[in-house]
Amino acid sequence: MPAKHDGFKDFILDQLTDLHHVTCRAMFGGYGLYQKATFFGIIHKGRLYFKVTATTVPNYKEHGMKPFRPNAKQTLTSFYEVPIDVIEDVEALTQWAAEAAER
Repeated sequence: MPAKHDGFKDFILDQLTDLHHVTCRAMFGGYGLYQKATFFGIIHKGRLYFKVTATTVPNYKEHGMKPFRPNAKQTLTSFYEVPIDVIEDVEALTQWAAEAAER
């Protein structure tokens, strides 16, 4: 069966071109984003989520963003949705992704 085309995933990967060593793997009905071996992002149902820390989560909350909820019974507070204005700004998205991928 041929791989399903996902325009949003392709757009995100294109936006992250300046962040070196980014790969994408299918997982849980969406995609996991990795920089080298570090898992830092999730693409799920047309939305992008990045791993957050105590230092970075306020940036997401200031934009009114919420944690990743793959289903009604599960919430992953270590991943927050990335605001659309950040997704559309290559430099901002690259910076947010780099922060999410820091070890």
